[in-house]
Amino acid sequence: MTDRIYLDWNATAPLRPAARAAMLAALDQAGNPSSVHGEGRAARHLVETAREQVAALVGAEARNVVFTSGGTEANALALTPAIERPGDRAPLDRLLISAIEHPSVRSGGRFAREAVEDIPVTADGIVDLAALEQRLGELAAAGQRALVSIMHANNETGVIQPVAAAADLAHTAGGLLHVDAVQTAGRISCDIKALGADLVTVSGHKLGGPQGTGALIKASEALHLADPLIRGGGQERGSRAGTENVAAIVGFGAAAQAAFEALEAEDAQTATLRARLEAGLREIAADTVFFGAGAERLPNTTLFAVSGVKADTAVIALDLAGIAVSSGSACSSGKVQPSHVLAAMGFGPALAKSAIRVSLGYSTTEIEVDQCLGAWKKVCGTLHKGSEGIAA
Repeated sequence: MTDRIYLDWNATAPLRPAARAAMLAALDQAGNPSSVHGEGRAARHLVETAREQVAALVGAEARNVVFTSGGTEANALALTPAIERPGDRAPLDRLLISAIEHPSVRSGGRFAREAVEDIPVTADGIVDLAALEQRLGELAAAGQRALVSIMHANNETGVIQPVAAAADLAHTAGGLLHVDAVQTAGRISCDIKALGADLVTVSGHKLGGPQGTGALIKASEALHLADPLIRGGGQERGSRAGTENVAAIVGFGAAAQAAFEALEAEDAQTATLRARLEAGLREIAADTVFFGAGAERLPNTTLFAVSGVKADTAVIALDLAGIAVSSGSACSSGKVQPSHVLAAMGFGPALAKSAIRVSLGYSTTEIEVDQCLGAWKKVCGTLHKGSEGIAA
């Protein structure tokens, strides 16, 4: 196999041609976006065009987009008690997060550790809305309000979460909802109004933009982030100080527009390829476990395991065969402990350590999926404990 096959799009997506072209053009543009001369105004125009493109991706207003260095920073910016609403400047009391959130959310942001609480998930990896409703009700009865943070879709399993229902619960209890949409923006419909979210996090490199770009998007200009992470300048309407990374932001905007325009076609394409992949995996090993298979998932994501086949060994073997996949999220790869996501879903360490994630993208082909299956058949046949579950 001479050409490598990249099937780890949930970790990072290859740079889209439109993003690359836009970035190269922007690199020739001199000027600080905060300067008032012609060069500065030209740079500002590039940034504001990108802001409109990113806003359109989630159906928001451009003035409510705050550019950041990525999804992690955007999450950290969102997770603060100091979120003010018209006529209400009192800080929020609690942060309620699902048990399967990204580490940047599970860290709690600027909430005190004792103010951060987990909400359990079901065996399919769906946040337990009954548990969320009960806890919000208990807090409301005690005169406390919460910021709820729930990802739109899990980065490991691809399971899509009922965020609109969670938003209703949070708002009824006087709280707010933050949604980490890093894995969904540009892959499935991610309209901030339909989600009912007050704050949404998106990331550039997950949808074909450059790494090191992201945004926190507000549903309303009336929502004020009173405690910026980075102070010292008036950039991003006071929400994030520092000269904007113009070329990267331009690439982010171009990727967002390209992803938005091709959303339906890419969604259908990856769904078809995933069905082909999972059918092939079942043929190779009848005892293959697909995590979250009973729930609605991202069309591009498969997290599976074959008992007795250790993921770290299998990922290395596939890499040597020219196939790039993951043993979990990029943020947890290389760590010894099992996935906190699978633990929250009730799976034991043995099966969790066998979990392999394959994530597809807009340029993935049937030939690549078939070559991946061929390589997996060899790897699985070698590593599987006993061969009775492996197709001949």
